[in-house]
Amino acid sequence: MSQLDEAIRARHSIRKFLPRPVPKELLCECLELAQLAPSNSNIQPWRLFIATGADRDRLKEALLAVAREEAPHVPSLPEHFSHFRKELGAQVYGVGMGIPSTDKEARRAAVLRNWEFFGAPVVAIVCMDKELGHADALGIGMYLQTLVLSLTARGLGACVQVALAGYPEVIYKELAVPRELTILCGMSIGYPDPDFPVNKLKIGRGPVENNVVILGY
Repeated sequence: MSQLDEAIRARHSIRKFLPRPVPKELLCECLELAQLAPSNSNIQPWRLFIATGADRDRLKEALLAVAREEAPHVPSLPEHFSHFRKELGAQVYGVGMGIPSTDKEARRAAVLRNWEFFGAPVVAIVCMDKELGHADALGIGMYLQTLVLSLTARGLGACVQVALAGYPEVIYKELAVPRELTILCGMSIGYPDPDFPVNKLKIGRGPVENNVVILGY
């Protein structure tokens, strides 16, 4: 098994991080590798705003203040895809955290951890120029996968979070993100807590034939 295979198989969506700081040199090493990701016409459409320390703490408090009062503005899933979200929630909150679906307060507290970055010491906000389209969003997806695998191979963990884009006005203000950029998602980065049960969950995937059609073989 190659090192890339190992990084892919070791990849988890981390839901709790240790307070251990991430060395800047190590983070920059991963960012340099991710910069090699392919993109349409090599325009490298990804824009990241990374916060740690006091800047990270300020963003967390601002996001939590809004999240306690209103739901995030994230796209809903079409009905025929919504079961995936329910199944994932059952695994993460039910199996991983032992929170029954009937315990609304415990579920709400667990969801609010999104805007605490699950305790990660580093948070990245991923953006794209508003003039760009779907082809360029694909490039950002490849960039994020490259970054996540680079982090995983070095013992770090990451959780890509659509929820962090749910309060864009807070992020525009707190991180001085230019208004010509669309906020796509966030990413929490740090060292995974090895004792947190959710971090050990193996989230299942369907068989390849559910997603792929191969012709000519």
